[in-house]
Amino acid sequence: MRSGFVSIIGRPNVGKSTLLNQIINEHVAITSNKAGTTRNIIEGIYNEEDIQIVFVDTPGIHKPITKLGKVLNKQASSLTKDVDAILFVIDAYAGLGTGDKYILETLKSNDIPIILVLNKIDMLNEATLLQRINEYKDIYPFSEIVPISAKTKDNVAHLIEVVKGYLKDNVKYFDDGYFTSSSKYFMVSEYVREKLLERTEEEIPHSITCLTTKFEEQKDIININVDIIVDRDSIKKIVIGKNGERLKEVGILSRRDMEKLLGKKVYLELYVKTIKNWRDKERYFNELGFKDF
Repeated sequence: MRSGFVSIIGRPNVGKSTLLNQIINEHVAITSNKAGTTRNIIEGIYNEEDIQIVFVDTPGIHKPITKLGKVLNKQASSLTKDVDAILFVIDAYAGLGTGDKYILETLKSNDIPIILVLNKIDMLNEATLLQRINEYKDIYPFSEIVPISAKTKDNVAHLIEVVKGYLKDNVKYFDDGYFTSSSKYFMVSEYVREKLLERTEEEIPHSITCLTTKFEEQKDIININVDIIVDRDSIKKIVIGKNGERLKEVGILSRRDMEKLLGKKVYLELYVKTIKNWRDKERYFNELGFKDF
């Protein structure tokens, strides 16, 4: 038996959550084209016969503006220690940015093997990809450089094989039936937030969070209530939409994911609440699931 923990780090919007979902082959982390989608540390559990890898998806490391942003950076940085390897994901199409260089600076004193994962190779031709690899191999002593496309799953299987070479433990941390350590309550609230991210304007997602306030399981149905928390009444109106149409659509799409996850019919009720400046109010963090490390 070989096992271990592997962190997935990188700046926002480079495809970390998409990669995790492809590795685990389950919808364990929400995704969107908006930066800063991941807010909590999410573990995805990959199982093979005699192999177990616990992949840890972290919030994107960025320049924090609010108290919440500082907490998220602290969370992400804490997961670069006490793991067997680190997958440092960058957007190979966009190229190495200042955010990537900042993360590399924070890793300089780290003796954990760092695998550079060049994502979005489906958007590059072969010559550009080779240029990227040559450009990056000299800027840091990476243990490996692996080009992939999380979107198309190209070369993801090879990445898993590379990771296996860094596993140090021989303990089975989770039973075979587990594919994530996240609770059902957390996952259903995240499904709601994912649908909101897909259907709201660019500036809105950062001021939205979701919290499961009711999870009542009966024989044939599960009754679920989720609070959608925003920081301004103007955003509350946008979330609800004209005649409640946006909220209704979010509910329908979220319920489909919940029923697939839970294997039962779901009766879902959504409530939109305004808590002004919640991102700067520390007393809400524990209630909303953000743990200050």
